[in-house]
Amino acid sequence: MEGVSNLPGEVHKGDVDRTLRELDNAIKEIEKALKQVRAASSRVPDSELTAEDSMKIMTKAYQDVTESEPFLPSRGSVLPALLALRKVHQTTKETKAYTQSQEKTLAQTKKRVEEEEINLREQRALQAALEKRVKSLREGLETKEEKTPQQLAQEKIATLKKRKVAFDRQTSAVMKQLDWFIKNHLGAMLAAEELGGPVVGEMTEIEPEELTAGFNARGKPKKAKENPDEDKRQRRIDEIWGGAHEGQEPRGGKRKREGDEASAASAEMRDLTEQLLNQAMESDGDSSAAYIRIPRESAAVRFLVRSKVAEFHPKDSNRLRLIDFGRELDD
Repeated sequence: MEGVSNLPGEVHKGDVDRTLRELDNAIKEIEKALKQVRAASSRVPDSELTAEDSMKIMTKAYQDVTESEPFLPSRGSVLPALLALRKVHQTTKETKAYTQSQEKTLAQTKKRVEEEEINLREQRALQAALEKRVKSLREGLETKEEKTPQQLAQEKIATLKKRKVAFDRQTSAVMKQLDWFIKNHLGAMLAAEELGGPVVGEMTEIEPEELTAGFNARGKPKKAKENPDEDKRQRRIDEIWGGAHEGQEPRGGKRKREGDEASAASAEMRDLTEQLLNQAMESDGDSSAAYIRIPRESAAVRFLVRSKVAEFHPKDSNRLRLIDFGRELDD
């Protein structure tokens, strides 16, 4: 069994040995031929050889080589396989080196292709948007050309009416939110500032008992009494918030007079904002006609000025107007 299993290896070893002997014999024959040529050439002086003789010698040598049988390995020689293996190894090595040298170029090419694809998509999107815009403009021009001036005017009026309705709806919603903010948050802070307490925003949580008790000279809440004098409290409310603006009936005639400090301050702020808004609308864009006259610099007035919602007249601190935000944006 061992002889059978080692048979292929012994055969291969024998083929290799035989191939080596053949190569050694071929080398020896070539070396022998070279020695003979050298010996013969050394006996012939170069001066005796003409150009024609040299040509004849070279021609004879080429003929001998051409007519002689080429060296071929014997049957079963491993020389062809070794030569083929060397060629394959050399080709594989060269291919691997070329592949490595081309990897960087391939990565750069892929990156360039990706960038060009992105640019192509952007250009197509831009082209589609431009085509859509051009189509829309053409359709608009065609529609306008087909309509009479009266129809265009009616459409414009209808559009303005829709905008006015939407604007009135938004204005109503904003006024409701403003009224809610004044009633639930701002009124108490305005009352506190009016009574000598902290400026609006410095003290956000103010209890009704603190407004009833009032504030000391340092702006701190006084200690609340168990049974405050309601008549005295009401007289204080009337003295601070009961006055009317010049040229207008007292607030009690316009609204039902509120019964506590926060409500009275809220009512004053609502009246002030309404007057400012109405005067701004009546001025029709004339900033000099948008001023209203105020009887005193109340906490509500100071709050609007600090918030940059309103501003005093540069020469008369008794006149106040809303800042025209829309005009500033248009400019």
